[in-house]
Amino acid sequence: MNRFLDIIAKALSVLLYPLFVPTYGIALFCYAYAYIARVPVVWTVIAIAGTFVLTSLLPMVSIWILIRRGEVQDMQIENAHQRTMPYLYATVGFACWAYLLIAVLHAPLYIGLIGIGATVAIGLVMLINRWWKISAHLTGFGGLVGGILSFYLGVGAIPSAGTLSLLFGVSLLLMYARLRLNAHTSAQVCAGWLLGISCTFLPYWIASYAA
Repeated sequence: MNRFLDIIAKALSVLLYPLFVPTYGIALFCYAYAYIARVPVVWTVIAIAGTFVLTSLLPMVSIWILIRRGEVQDMQIENAHQRTMPYLYATVGFACWAYLLIAVLHAPLYIGLIGIGATVAIGLVMLINRWWKISAHLTGFGGLVGGILSFYLGVGAIPSAGTLSLLFGVSLLLMYARLRLNAHTSAQVCAGWLLGISCTFLPYWIASYAA
């Protein structure tokens, strides 16, 4: 049973690797956005492909290079002292992604602010990590939860009980997975989730009520 739980925990950690989450999110947004507004197929392709390249592929290539140079141990970067440079490269990639959404694709405000919020979140993780190993996995998934809530707010809809249950249920499972693998403490996973959801949900929530 313990071996099975360890396998599940590792699988969740890989599937919900922080650098994969933005691509999941933008794919969901494009799918939902197609029902709201007529957007060219090329827009969707550029949005998803650009997100993957800037927030996943390029940061992962930089981590691979650091591994080859012996500066990072593995892709999970469990050693907190090895995380600064990978996070810095990722922050640059995320900033370029936000620029792509806002200046190139002219995405709706709520999607643009999600990109900015995600960039701020990973930048804060980089800074906090110098003193405390906050969970990047939970920051990433918390950011996805906040982004989905912002999307609902942006289109004037209310998420269903099933959607909320799924989002918070998976959040709890990921928290358990990271604790199961002894990657973080309870405080670190909770703080990461709160940081992520705050950075991607609060900006549009504030903007919508300040308008």
